[in-house]
Amino acid sequence: MVDGTAVRLEPHEIALLGEGPRAAVTVAVVDLYLRGLAEADRPGTVRAGVADAVSARRPASPLAQAVHARLHEPAGLRTLVKDPEVRLAVALMRVPLAEAGLLRYPLLGATRAARRHVRDLRRQHPLPADRRGLTDDERLLAVALHGEAALRLLVPRFALRAGLVRRAEVGGKSLLKPSSRGANGGGGGYFSCGGGGGGGD
Repeated sequence: MVDGTAVRLEPHEIALLGEGPRAAVTVAVVDLYLRGLAEADRPGTVRAGVADAVSARRPASPLAQAVHARLHEPAGLRTLVKDPEVRLAVALMRVPLAEAGLLRYPLLGATRAARRHVRDLRRQHPLPADRRGLTDDERLLAVALHGEAALRLLVPRFALRAGLVRRAEVGGKSLLKPSSRGANGGGGGYFSCGGGGGGGD
């Protein structure tokens, strides 16, 4: 698949190529949140939401499904990234990406062409000025491409309470008040293997 054929990348795949497994799991958590399938719990943790997964507009990614299965009890992002089933889902994500020439063997880091394409996507899809009028797919793509900046703009309360972003501190005191509860799929980008150019808070 290195013949210039366009490969459709989902946001969690873009995040994996751009920033690695933690970023991919972050996108999966936000995907679940936007679907109503996850919510913030104790500060710095996420738990499964009460929405019916069958009612989603289309199935969540296998990675998001693995994350959701782990959320039968509250878990922080670090715990999710280390969970065996989530790690397996990330490993399985890597297989088609490697076959498409986007990850190099044996360490499975992003290829130069993949990194260049992620940079191109960031230029093509800059951080939105605000969150109004964005679809969930557009929010996920922004989080995949712009990480913490997009989280703070698009899902600020959830991102803070769930521990997806660092807490801002002033004078040694966190600006985030302790909370036991928080608030409430994914389009992608296109990648040309030839190296050219993918809920409210």
